[in-house]
Amino acid sequence: MKELESLDIARAAVTMALTATREIEVQQKAAFAQENILTAAVDYGGDFVQSVMKITERAVVCAKREGVINDTHSEEGAIAGAAREALSQVAQKAIGLNVGGKVGVARRGDHVAVAVFFCIGLGHLNEVCIGLGHRAI
Repeated sequence: MKELESLDIARAAVTMALTATREIEVQQKAAFAQENILTAAVDYGGDFVQSVMKITERAVVCAKREGVINDTHSEEGAIAGAAREALSQVAQKAIGLNVGGKVGVARRGDHVAVAVFFCIGLGHLNEVCIGLGHRAI
């Protein structure tokens, strides 16, 4: 088996964030498990500014629930930091508007990545964006 790099883990997080249905998410998670990549995903929607902390918390909670990370400060902090980085990449477009989409998390070894894939908008005037953060544990 080839050595996976941070780019591969980031790609897995993005792929999880892009899954359109729960069924596809489960299939993708199983495919990544074959490569020893642990993954998780969670949907989210709401006002961006009021939701930054909730989105970060959901990334940590889903990562713990799915066994991507353990219940330690360093692992929780790595996911939270990567989530905040991903959110900062979409903040300029999202401030003052609603977002809806999915957060994807991936890990193998000491590499963790969090991706956010959001539709941002007001009514039918929507923008689509993606943000990605990576940390090492």
